[in-house]
Amino acid sequence: MASKRGETVYKIYRALTQGISPLVRLHLQWRRFRRREHPLRWRERLGVPSAPRPTGHLIWFHAVSLGEGLAAIPVIKCCLERRPDVTVLMTTTTTSAFEVIKNRLPSNVIYQFAPLDIPSTVDAFLQHWRPNAVMLMESELWPNLIMCAARNGIAMTLLNGRMSTKSFQNWSHPLILPLISLMLSKFSLILPLSTIQGIRFQLLQASPVIINYSGDLKYAVADFCVSEGKKKGLKEFEVQLSGRKVWMASSVHKGEEEVFIGAHNMLKRNHADIVTIIVPRQPQHGQDIAQKLQEEGISVALRSRGDNLTPETSIYVVDSLGELREFYRLTPIAVIGGSFAVGSAGHNISEAAAAGCAVLTGNHVGHFSHMVAEMQRVNPLSILQVSGEKLAEAVNELFGNVEIFEARRLAARQAYHALSSGIVENIWEVLQFHVFEKLNTEE
Repeated sequence: MASKRGETVYKIYRALTQGISPLVRLHLQWRRFRRREHPLRWRERLGVPSAPRPTGHLIWFHAVSLGEGLAAIPVIKCCLERRPDVTVLMTTTTTSAFEVIKNRLPSNVIYQFAPLDIPSTVDAFLQHWRPNAVMLMESELWPNLIMCAARNGIAMTLLNGRMSTKSFQNWSHPLILPLISLMLSKFSLILPLSTIQGIRFQLLQASPVIINYSGDLKYAVADFCVSEGKKKGLKEFEVQLSGRKVWMASSVHKGEEEVFIGAHNMLKRNHADIVTIIVPRQPQHGQDIAQKLQEEGISVALRSRGDNLTPETSIYVVDSLGELREFYRLTPIAVIGGSFAVGSAGHNISEAAAAGCAVLTGNHVGHFSHMVAEMQRVNPLSILQVSGEKLAEAVNELFGNVEIFEARRLAARQAYHALSSGIVENIWEVLQFHVFEKLNTEE
């Protein structure tokens, strides 16, 4: 009975998405005009491929944006090392993710933009690529994609599965619950990033049999090559930081810069040699921050201009993508943004911890609350949560107390290593059993 209700809801969704597909295509053209889609490869969003399908088995990994895409790369590398006979297709949705991930993936991975969730578009995509299995990252639960893949007999796995509180409440609505229950029944494997997430999937009627806990992939920070030119530039910047008090605010959302600039101004009263590095989520936001500061008469250096730090410059704005990890290695104190405004969802804190930073974050961390709790459980000093009003005081204490400062850096690194150990191997063993061994029987 529940399955029939789910099928009915899906038929309505499918009809609606097919009906509005002309409007969606117009919207895609508008986004291309506004340079929000790739100028040459935007047709991939309509299921039109830009590469041929190789012969043999093909596994499709899909992530929506940069964070999820980067989390998938260690698993992709592991799969290719253990099964070099398999082709990997990777897709993401955003252009920002594309520009960074294209340089991080192994050269033998096919990288495309993901199709829009329109029946004709998804069908065209699947008919061309004919994947043997699909690995969806985190919360990419699109009805047409899942139902079309199931209709074609494609095995589906949800990696690092998560369901935000808001999404859980929406999917739990009596009219929508039959649809998500039907969709989850099409998965052969769900690997939630935490126990709480696993419980939410079960409450949405996912079978407990397909749920396997293997750890949070966001801890699996993969190494990648940095060009010689970039290495030289970062080394020069490190020299410019020498002898100065340095801290960084990363993944800054619009409006949050006021918190960090306010903290900077307070810290500057006690530390004239301070350097505050601000890394916004979007490059344009960084340029807007720099322009506003310059209009106020504040000396600011902007990365995209190649500005050098001078003794008079105390704020450095990084308006680029894909360099966050390198900057974590240059700063001893990292404050993770996206966490200081009510309703914020936080950001990945493990990269800063892996780099050996003393890690601070705000109180609004959303689904990253499990990561904060896990690291604090390993070592209470690993993560410090503060309000925007107390941020300057907390950073000032780290500047002034070497013992506390070094203890927090060590605690963050230790907690990261304790929680990240063996995650990719655990996931590979599960995928080997549930997905890759079955490929051997498919000819």
